Formats: sequence, C-alpha cells, structure tokens
Amino acid sequence: MRRSKDQANSHAIGFYNFGSMRPRCRFLLAAATIFLVAGAGGSVFAQTQPATSQSFPSIGEQISPPDVVAPVKPQAGAPYESSPILSLPKMFARQWQPSYVGLPHDEFRSAEDNQSLKLSLKETIYLALKNNPGLAAVALDPVASTESVKAANAVFDPQVSSQIDVQKQATPVSSPFQNPGSVAIVQKMYDWNFGLSKVLSSTNGTLGVTFNNNRELTNTSFSPVNPVYTPEIVMSLSQPLLQNFGWQFATIQVRLAESAQRTAQWNYSSSINDFVQRIGNDYWGVVMAEENLKVQQEALKFNLDLVRVNRANVNHGMMAPVNLTEALSAAATARANVQAAQAGVDVAETTIRQDVGFNPGNALLAQVIEPADAPNTGQEAAETDDAAFKQMLNYSPALAGMRESIRAAVIQVKYAENQMLPQLNLGTQFGITSEAGNSKCTATISVPTYANCFDPSGPTVPPGHNNAAELPFGGDYGTSLNSMFNFSFYDYAAVIGFSMPLDNSAPQAALAQARISLNSTRLQYRQALYQAALQVKSALANLSAYVQQVESTKEATSYAEESLHDVGVEFRIGTATTNQLLQYQSNLVTAQGNEVQADVGLENARLALWHAEGTLLDRFNINFELHDPHQSPWYSRF
Repeated sequence: MRRSKDQANSHAIGFYNFGSMRPRCRFLLAAATIFLVAGAGGSVFAQTQPATSQSFPSIGEQISPPDVVAPVKPQAGAPYESSPILSLPKMFARQWQPSYVGLPHDEFRSAEDNQSLKLSLKETIYLALKNNPGLAAVALDPVASTESVKAANAVFDPQVSSQIDVQKQATPVSSPFQNPGSVAIVQKMYDWNFGLSKVLSSTNGTLGVTFNNNRELTNTSFSPVNPVYTPEIVMSLSQPLLQNFGWQFATIQVRLAESAQRTAQWNYSSSINDFVQRIGNDYWGVVMAEENLKVQQEALKFNLDLVRVNRANVNHGMMAPVNLTEALSAAATARANVQAAQAGVDVAETTIRQDVGFNPGNALLAQVIEPADAPNTGQEAAETDDAAFKQMLNYSPALAGMRESIRAAVIQVKYAENQMLPQLNLGTQFGITSEAGNSKCTATISVPTYANCFDPSGPTVPPGHNNAAELPFGGDYGTSLNSMFNFSFYDYAAVIGFSMPLDNSAPQAALAQARISLNSTRLQYRQALYQAALQVKSALANLSAYVQQVESTKEATSYAEESLHDVGVEFRIGTATTNQLLQYQSNLVTAQGNEVQADVGLENARLALWHAEGTLLDRFNINFELHDPHQSPWYSRF
C-alpha cells in the first residue's frame, strides 16, 4: 500500500547525507583586518576555533528502525486480557480490599538527566517513536478497538446455562382420604437442568437445546409412581424473517466494529505523521537556536573588541568619546541578544528532550538530544502539483481514516433500512420426554381382567385376580433416559408472529438520521480533501520559496560581509565613524540570522510537504501496516 523500502531508502539516503553547516561568523575575517593598526592601544581580534563535538555512545536497539508501527495484531491486547478461570481468584480478592486503588506512583530518581546523545534526525525520530509516552498512549486506541471486534463477535458465542436445585414441601392434610396414616403431605423435588443456545451468524436466528431433569418423591399413597424421574429434551429455533434478517445482517455489528478498528489504525497513523513532523521541527528548532546563538555570540565579541579599541583610542586622544559610548551601547544590546538566544536554545533543547522522552535514568527531564545533522541546502527536483496531489490521495492517513468512516456510515444506513421492515418471526420447538420410577400396585375402580402387579418384593396378587393395576413406567433414571428416545411422548409447536407500529416513526427517524450522518461524513471528507489539497499546495509554494530564499540569504550574507570589510577599512583610515561600522555589522548579523532561518525553514518546508502528502513515514523508513481486524473465532463461523 506504500512505496517499497528500496525507494524509501533512496530518498532517505539522498536527503540525510549532509555536509557541515556553513559557519556563521565569517564576518570575523573582515573584522580581523580592521583593527590591525588602530593607534597605540589597538588590539587584534583572535578568531577562536570551534570546539570539537563530543562522541556519544550508541544506544543500540533504542534507535533501530521500528519494524511495524501499528501494534494492532490480534495478540496485541493479550497483556490486558484476563484468563477466564485463573484470574477469577485475584479479581475476587480485590473486591474485598478497601485500600485497593490501582493508581500509578510516579517516582523520579532525579530532577534532570544530564547525559547527552548526539543523534541524526532519523535516529532522533526512531528514539522518540519508542519512548514518547503520549504516542504510546495513542497506540493503545487501535488495541482497544481490537477488543471491540472481539466483543462484537461474542454475540455468536454459545451460551451454556445450568440450574441444580432441591425443593421440599410439607403441607397438612385437610381430609382423611388425602394421606391415610399421616398428618402431612410431603413432597421433595430435585432438578438438574442444562441448556445451550447459539445465535447463528448466517441467519441471525437463535438455536437452543435444553435438557431438563426432575425427580419427585412424596409420601402420599395416591402417587402411582413414586419416586418418579421425568427427563425432557427440547430443541427450539427463533428465526426473524424480515426485520433483523438479510444477507450478512447478523454480522453487521462485527463489520461496524472492524470498520471502527481500521479507523483507529488510520487515526494512529495520522498521529504518527503529526508526531514525526513535530520531532523534525523540534530537531531543526534546536539547530536554528544554536546557530542563532553562535551569531549573537560572535556579534558580542565584535562589539566588545570594538569597545576595547575605541576606549584605547579615546584614552590616547585619537577618537571622540562619543565613539566609545556608541560602542558600549552596541555591546550592551549584543549582550542582551546573547542572553535571549541562550534562552531560546534552552527552550528548544528542553522541548526536544521531553518530546523524545528517552529517560533511562528515570529523571523528570529526559536526556539531552544534540543534533548531528545540518540542513541540506542543495537544490532538489521540483515536484509537480499533480504528482503531489496523487501522493496525498494515495497515502494521507487522515483522508484514509475519513474514507473508512464513510464505509461505516454506509453500513449504518443499511442497518437503519432493515429496521424499517416489520417484525415477522418464526418460532419452532420440538421436545421429547419420558417417565420412570417405582411403579406400585394400586387399587382402581376399573382394572384389566387379568392383572399381574409386582413391587420390589415380588408378586402380591395372584394371576387372574383383578383388584389392582400397575402403570408401565417402572425403572430407574437410566430407564427413563433410554425410553425417552423411543419418541413415544413428544410435543412440537410452530409459531409465526407479526408486529409493526402503524406510524413506524422511530425507525423512520433513525433511518433519516443515518442518511444525514452519511451525507455529513461525505461532506466532511470533501472539506478535508480541500484542506489537504490546500496544505499540499501551500507546502509546495513554501518549499519553492525557501529554496530561493536559501540562495538569496546566502548572497545577502556575502554582500554584507564585503560591506563590513570595506567600512572597516574606511574606519581604520578615519573616513568612517563608529556608528557606520556598527550599522554594517548589524546588517551582517541580520543577514546571517536570515540565512539560518532560511536553511532551517527549507528543512521544515520539506517536512511539511511530506506530511501533507502522507509520505513522511516512508521518507524515514517507518513501516506502517494496516492490519486486517477481521477475526474468525470458531463460534462465529456458523
């Protein structure tokens, strides 16, 4: 779905093979020639050598390229899930712990981690992707959405139910014929029932099977079978035929959950896109702040040396005191500029170190990140509007997320349309039962001509006598189960139910709202498309402008250096004043500052274009993969 890694590598290598940034204090070459001879108290500027950069140790896997920046695999939620059985004792124990809160305790070993890392921009981005807690929090959204897909599939999970009970009832007799020889009628019943039900993923019907068992024992002599076992098996099906029925309608909530999960992935990708641009801006912000500080520091050196020269010349009577005053004022201003520039460096460094969040020492302020890359001010091939717009349509994660939202809205409309149909439900049921127990010989009014009654002790009535009868249900619980499958005793039912509101206003309103939401989502996508195209167009224009500004500011700096040199020569021979020298020196500082801003602005313009196109992750070899959230548990396949 994105460009190959080879293409991404070629872009990254071509862009990050930087040279050293041009020094910002070239005006010293001119300034050094100004005061070679400036009276008896003249002094010479000493150009200091830049300090060598410290080499910092590698941190290995911490800055290795992330394989896949999309923690939404099916097992991603495993650390947050609980075992259905093993976790129950701990959960039960926590219910009885009044002090259990579960809040984290943030303890820091120190206020600041003073260790430093000198990293390239790509390494800084990799390190930030793995350590920034804010991004890690956003990464949990797709994981939570994956759990929503599991929850939507759970409707097809077979439901097992059971009930085991015992009941005893003793009631007084109200007639001498009810239970001769006893003052109470005692009944004791045992039930052990089991059930299994399943929503069918193909038809949205509910299939159920119940297995009920009853054992009843009584002391009344009027019960011909005592105790009696009555097992029963009942199979049922409740099937909608209009509302809540249709092609793949049963899985509509699953598909909505999967669409929401894909949207969460695209939103996460969009967050990464924003985050990488932010880290890039932070990185170049530090570079610009440091270069600006160097410019201001060199300007301060220039002004301090000018103060020393002018003070010596004034002391020797070779210069009017006003020249010293002007030099002192310029030095004070330069000192203030250095202080402001230093504050800018501190803010920029703190911003990037907290955004990267690499904090092995568990300090409140993370480790310092020192940029190792310098801006690439070389010319690059201009990208056409059509090519940039095509990149945007193909790769922008924000637009992809909105397109997925449109798909979800279409499914919602389909659901709402189904709810407009009347309810027509078919219910069927079939059951079998039997009975067995201790069947006693019982005197009756009408008996067969020849009755053979038996009880556990043997025959009690001789053959040919007709004073007693026995029901043909003798046996134990096993006998009742075996005879049940003879299908001698059964029941069945078939029911068709129809229901529909006369006005049907609630489903009509829901359907209208779903259609409005779909239209609104489409319009929002169109608006987002316009804004994305505007960002791409603006980024292209800014990139083109910064390419030209880099050359213009470079040229302006060169001319400012020459001007300062010429005025310095005039100042040395006395034809230029201190005010004129300071003015040209200020012009050079301004030109150098503009050059720094143009160089860094070019880098930020590149980031802005890649961000608008959606190719920023590819540029840094960050592999984002959209995982298919579809899950097929065994119980959701039928």
